[in-house]
Amino acid sequence: MKQENYIKGMIMIILSAFFFACMNVSVRLAGNLPSVEKSFFRNLVAAVFAAVILCKDHTLPKVNKKYWGPLILRCVCGTMGILCNFYAIDHLLVADASILNKLSPFFAIIFSFLLLKEKISPTQAACVALAFVGCLFVVKPGFHNAEFMSALIGVCGGLGAGIAYTMVRVLGTHGVKGPIIVFYFSVFSCLSVIPWMVFHFTPMTVKQFAILMMAGLFAAGGQFTITAAYTYAPAGKISIFDYSQIIFATLLGFFLFGEVPDKYSFTGYALIILASFGTFIYNMKTASKKVTAKKSPD
Repeated sequence: MKQENYIKGMIMIILSAFFFACMNVSVRLAGNLPSVEKSFFRNLVAAVFAAVILCKDHTLPKVNKKYWGPLILRCVCGTMGILCNFYAIDHLLVADASILNKLSPFFAIIFSFLLLKEKISPTQAACVALAFVGCLFVVKPGFHNAEFMSALIGVCGGLGAGIAYTMVRVLGTHGVKGPIIVFYFSVFSCLSVIPWMVFHFTPMTVKQFAILMMAGLFAAGGQFTITAAYTYAPAGKISIFDYSQIIFATLLGFFLFGEVPDKYSFTGYALIILASFGTFIYNMKTASKKVTAKKSPD
């Protein structure tokens, strides 16, 4: 891989982290609207973007019946993940909600083992355990903690995203294109909350509507830049930079809402990022061994 492409990939994934942090902040700025309503408009923008891409590429959103199961699971769990994440954003510090959602790669490791029967190495197991210890520092479990349930819902958001990403991997390895997956997920997410919105719709101001459209645009920007990042460099070499979202979320939360995470949250951030770095190093070494094995003569 060329050094230039590595740098481009790194820049793109940091940009995607910034866009997703801005999306989270926009969700908070939209005010006291229900999380379900916020997710609807966010996913509506994503559905339109995905449809435009499919039309531009003259691609029909067809999926072989054999893969309907993983696609449905991706849609259901992805919807659960985004609803829980938006709820957490509304009830926790933006940085706390962001780091809990970043547990998704560790849940993906667990569900890859449970659903895809992929082996978990001792190193991966240690990193997963460290990440969940960090999670405890952020969640701060205990009946005295008024935010405990909100934090637990944030963890469920990471869990839903982890299962969803596992299914994306299944679909991707069988040739289902990314825009098709995004299209089905976004449309499903919108349709699944319409019954709730019919009976519980909360009127919004023009400003709130504009902010939710911005949240959708930031989400689309994040999707495009993260896709571009992985076209320049392998995920194993640049994925660690995705955790720069926590830095952006912390800074934006401080300047816009005056939020300052406590010492326990900062400890949790450090442990989760350390676990991610350990996973990153492990993936790099594993990939290097595979390349060496291929080059070695029989």
